[in-house]
Amino acid sequence: VLEMSPEREEYVDWRGKNADPRKHGGVRAASFVCVVEVLENLVFLSNASNFVVYFLMSMNYKPAEASNMVTNFMGTSFLLTIFGGFISDSFITRFKTFIFFCSIELLGLILLTVQAHEPHLHPTMGRRPSGSQAAILYAGLYAMALGVGGVKATLPAHGADQLDHSNQRLISAFFNWFFFSLCTGGLISVTLMIWIEENLGWNWSFQISVIVLSVTLFIFTIGFSFYRYKLPGGSPLSRIFKVFASTVETGNYHLQREILDKALIDNTVTATEVEETKTFLGLLPIFATTILMNCCLAQLMTFTVQQGNIMNRTIHNFKIPTQSLTVFPLIIMLASIPLYEQFVRIFGNQKAKMFLPIRRIGLGLALASGSMAVAAIVEVKRREAAENNVILSVFWLGWQYLLLGVSDMLTLGGMLEFFYSEAPDSMRSMSTALSWCSTSMGYFLSSVLVGITNSVSGKYGQPWLGGENLNQTQRVLTFGCFSEETFDY
Repeated sequence: VLEMSPEREEYVDWRGKNADPRKHGGVRAASFVCVVEVLENLVFLSNASNFVVYFLMSMNYKPAEASNMVTNFMGTSFLLTIFGGFISDSFITRFKTFIFFCSIELLGLILLTVQAHEPHLHPTMGRRPSGSQAAILYAGLYAMALGVGGVKATLPAHGADQLDHSNQRLISAFFNWFFFSLCTGGLISVTLMIWIEENLGWNWSFQISVIVLSVTLFIFTIGFSFYRYKLPGGSPLSRIFKVFASTVETGNYHLQREILDKALIDNTVTATEVEETKTFLGLLPIFATTILMNCCLAQLMTFTVQQGNIMNRTIHNFKIPTQSLTVFPLIIMLASIPLYEQFVRIFGNQKAKMFLPIRRIGLGLALASGSMAVAAIVEVKRREAAENNVILSVFWLGWQYLLLGVSDMLTLGGMLEFFYSEAPDSMRSMSTALSWCSTSMGYFLSSVLVGITNSVSGKYGQPWLGGENLNQTQRVLTFGCFSEETFDY
């Protein structure tokens, strides 16, 4: 009897039979995933990037509440990727997981669409939403968040599953083009979709999102016959907990890599389970270092949007949406990926090692620090100008959008490839989800920082984000004390 190769043993076709490399998987199947990512990210970002305006203008929440609602929504969406990854690694295939969670996201969008369409489901001018109106809003938001969590956990892993894992260059190229697709969806969302939201209204935006997400689900589903599927291998978390428990029983409480070998004393623990646990633990420091960068990104989608809304956004009678400033970094990202692939094709893999995922992550973190320094300087200048009744151009915000946008490209793109390539075979969805989970922690940290800042500044006068807009707030003196004078520029 001929011995089956690992690739043929590990993957099956839609009937449950061994996948045939000539018919299943490959570049064609991975390309379907990239097309789906364009549409999925278009829907997600076109709503998430402008939710803060919707909450302020249509639902009548105050700036601090609106900011925290957005960061909590984004944080929950990305945190739930761990849940989605756990489901696809443990119980059902990534294909079925995507179908299930994308359907939930679609239901959430439909609920938000109904609310935006019916006047009696949103508050009258100057009044907060009623209990029932808020309940509908939160139900739609968090159904969408749950769906996004499952979709983002499974889609990149499902795409990479279609390719030969012995060819690392091919895997790397897939993640580059996957990120290209992510940026393409983002570019459409911050241009066409934002224009629709600001000029035609949220009702139109939500309806278009429902149609696009329905098309996304359809396109992904029609590829079922030529995808290859990795069968779930049971709960990876239970195996990790078993290794931890066995290690602690030996009297070793510091769970270092070498000490985990002591778990092998337990006959129920295998060497594979110990190595799997070591590998997953090794990913966590990289995950932790990127959380603060994502806290900066949360500020870009909330505080910076509010800054732009009270700055001069008009050029030749055309009002520029603040969120459309992300066009500049997105164009740079979209151009850089084909250039990088061409660079590798000409100079080979050895020269390309300077762009290893771990190095891209490090450079991204450095750029995030620079972007926040620039953001602080711009806000000081904006406030000084407002005191003199001068409104600065929104293009002053372009520098922080550019720096943080490129930072996000380097960090997120590097993490997706790094976590998938380094993860244990049985934990690839969960490990890839760490990339999004880092974003989640950053958004929740942003909410905490806004809450703390409002609480502390409120003790010395008016809270930092206590007014109706950013010009109704306290002046911070040089010595760090708050004056009693409130400005309404």
